[in-house]
Amino acid sequence: MKKGRIIKLIGGLYTVIDDEGQRFTLKPLGIFRHRNVQLKVGDVVDFNEDSITKLYERRNDLYRPFIANVDQVLLVNSVKEPDFSFLLLDKFITLIESNHIDTIIIMTKVDLLSDNELSDLKEKMAYYEKFYPVIYTSSKTQDNLHAIKEITKNKINVLAGQTGAGKSSILNAMNPKLDIRTNEISKALGRGKHTTRHVELIEFGEGYIADTPGFSNLEFQDLTLENIKYYFIDFFQLSHKCKFNECSHIHEPGCEIKKQVDKGTIIKERYEDYINIYEEVKAIKPKYRRDK
Repeated sequence: MKKGRIIKLIGGLYTVIDDEGQRFTLKPLGIFRHRNVQLKVGDVVDFNEDSITKLYERRNDLYRPFIANVDQVLLVNSVKEPDFSFLLLDKFITLIESNHIDTIIIMTKVDLLSDNELSDLKEKMAYYEKFYPVIYTSSKTQDNLHAIKEITKNKINVLAGQTGAGKSSILNAMNPKLDIRTNEISKALGRGKHTTRHVELIEFGEGYIADTPGFSNLEFQDLTLENIKYYFIDFFQLSHKCKFNECSHIHEPGCEIKKQVDKGTIIKERYEDYINIYEEVKAIKPKYRRDK
């Protein structure tokens, strides 16, 4: 019996890599199907020469992307083509935080901005750098790609972000042998086309990166109004100063978060995004919401 990690799933066949770097193509025992357990890329398993026999407990379990045991998410944001969106950034961060996974923010295509545009963007992103690492890069100029490669060491990483943000381009620039297919941005739709067809862990030094199918929609069915404030970690750090213990930071008097927004300590865009997400979750029918 051997122990390894699932690194690829295609057509019901699982590729498992052991501690010595050997790869095996296997199917799970029927007992997994009988127990309604679906194995995922990232799972740590026991296996023999024929089958996967045991699944170890997961540290975390994501549905979209369909992966488990993730250490951190490399959240890729295009600064242009498609244009950068603070709302989209905060929506992704909220979902990542709700799964208790670390976030690394990567800003791509910086070569498309003028010096003044980049300076303005960095000024606002400096707020996020208080809470998350932020890396500025370009697959064309290859600026800071070494920083991305360094931060993936000894980690199970997931590349996430809007379609067309340049996730596959980053992987190609870091390792040209991968030759992951990319498509031009659709001018009509304002977003890229889906180019990745399956979830796979790709080896990079001592770590792995998962290039996952692109996101076009962000869904909040699993979030509740009561929990959103915990996933804005900057708000949570100040919430003990609010007049009410369960302050939602929306309507209550004596809200410390609203005070800090007025002072400019919390950037206005961040708070507006919080309200937008709050209202979006509020609009979801209660039967589709459940506590985490």
